[in-house]
Amino acid sequence: MRALILLLSAVPLLAGTADEKDAIATIQRTFDGMAARDAAMIRSTMLPGAKLYSVRDQADAAGTSIDDFLEHLAAVQGTLLERFTSPPQVLIHGRMAQVWGEYEFLHDGKFAHCGVDSVSLLKTADGWKIASISYTAETSGCPGH
Repeated sequence: MRALILLLSAVPLLAGTADEKDAIATIQRTFDGMAARDAAMIRSTMLPGAKLYSVRDQADAAGTSIDDFLEHLAAVQGTLLERFTSPPQVLIHGRMAQVWGEYEFLHDGKFAHCGVDSVSLLKTADGWKIASISYTAETSGCPGH
């Protein structure tokens, strides 16, 4: 009985359309590009003019261009790792997708912050591309930390 419950609980993790999987894969390529400090890889996942917005505590949301983000990323020393901590939710309507997932960010293998990534994507002739990323950055209340 336990094995059946465990198996059934894993089904949502395995389910998903090709578009859902491809949208998540686009975000994973962004994470991989950040870890590799590969600006070309990151740009390949973004629409021209893509923006990132961070939400921290009570401060106003701060927006940055992809160019400024890549410049900042190049200046950071040490290893970086961002990863989803649970399967993200994916909503798709035609060529528009929204991916929402909890993440954690490690710097030199140590916990730096966690939060929620909310990623808007559009499907182009080249596949899913990120239009914007909005994310929270939290240092407390993070699962496992």
